[in-house]
Amino acid sequence: MRRFQVSAILAGALLAGCASAAAPAAPPQHPHELADYQPPTPLQLSATTVRTYVAPEADQGVAVDAHSFYAIDNSMIAKYDIATGELQAGWAGPAHGLIRHMNSCFAEAGKLWCANSNYSLTPMGSSIEVFDARRMTHIDSHSLGMTDEGSLVWFGRLDGGWIAGFAHYDETGGLTFKDHRFSSVVTFDADWRRTGGWLFPADILERMAPHAASGGVIGPDGLLYVLGHDRQEMYVLARPDMGPVLIHVATISLQAEGQAFSWSKAGDRTIYTVDRHHGQVLAISLPAVDIAGFPDARRFR
Repeated sequence: MRRFQVSAILAGALLAGCASAAAPAAPPQHPHELADYQPPTPLQLSATTVRTYVAPEADQGVAVDAHSFYAIDNSMIAKYDIATGELQAGWAGPAHGLIRHMNSCFAEAGKLWCANSNYSLTPMGSSIEVFDARRMTHIDSHSLGMTDEGSLVWFGRLDGGWIAGFAHYDETGGLTFKDHRFSSVVTFDADWRRTGGWLFPADILERMAPHAASGGVIGPDGLLYVLGHDRQEMYVLARPDMGPVLIHVATISLQAEGQAFSWSKAGDRTIYTVDRHHGQVLAISLPAVDIAGFPDARRFR
């Protein structure tokens, strides 16, 4: 009986071994072939100019509050009445002085908050300059010192801290080892400690070359609107659901040729920007931007 059991066990093992040897080998596991990422196609929209003001100082940008707009030119700010277009007051410092190159300002709670840099000098240094908007006097300064991100060109508030745009250039004021592609958007806490940031999409960098985004503001819809340096077009950006590159959701054609701008305080979709070649400030109505077709796009707030 025991011999029979042992023989049966051995026979079973031999048969199993033969079956295993005869079975076909499992097919090798190959990685999936993935298609390359294709950025979404931006919407193509148009804006309408609704009013034009004469303002010879309107070279770098414009800020706006409920009753006035402020034309900016390097070391000069001119205050104008929105209703009449009349010059009200101003501030001016010496050319190439301590405030050398104000790129942009925004108005808030009776103050003008301005982005200043030492453009076109290198190494690049930047500072925040604050003015009393009623008296048009300089009241505060915060230096960022030497900024590896580039020259500070615009900034605004975001989530209790700051969001800011920094520029690199291919030509005057640029560095030999960093061209316009190194321009970026950076976030900071309330004390200007860096907390994050994003790169610009390749198609926008190509359009802005050899310069960078000269103006940027988060709009009432929570999207980031930026103007380049020369082209008559505005770029609308969303934060990505993942990754370090902003998503280009729309291009808006408009009369302005780049530089800094501000949103109207009226709560509508009007911006104030500059025509630097004609010494003008323009009020421009922007179309609404729908990001429903951009599943990876998120608003900044």
